[in-house]
Amino acid sequence: MPSRRAPPSTGQAGGFPAASPTDKLIDLIYALRAGYRQNAVFVMNRKTQGAIRKFKDADGNYLWQPPAGAGQAATLMSFPVVEAEDMPDIAANSLSIAFGDFKRGYLVVDRAGVRVLRDPYSAKPYVLFYTTKRVGGGVQDYDAIKLLKFA
Repeated sequence: MPSRRAPPSTGQAGGFPAASPTDKLIDLIYALRAGYRQNAVFVMNRKTQGAIRKFKDADGNYLWQPPAGAGQAATLMSFPVVEAEDMPDIAANSLSIAFGDFKRGYLVVDRAGVRVLRDPYSAKPYVLFYTTKRVGGGVQDYDAIKLLKFA
């Protein structure tokens, strides 16, 4: 049975706490079971990435590391970061950062085949073709994906 526990929270209204903001990211990482952490990635939008890129460790080193080479992803705390513009900005009660193994946690359903509809009537003397394809998806395993909620 899938687990739907409350997501980890920052406890700070509309953003990260001023003292030790990286602790919330560590809490998010370890809210995920060990078996899912191996292939886990962070997912967030560009504005959230901009805020997190400024985080430093105790020695003054940035936690965000740029891609090591062409075609590779940037990393945050040694986990890849994926940019998704559909993720919400950091705000009160937003789930702005996702972390998990999306290959195991999210199922994409792709129905085989493309449907083609021929329309010889709408644009005489031309024939129009309309193509459709059915695709869907949803969370398959709630234990594989965790979200960070901003209080």
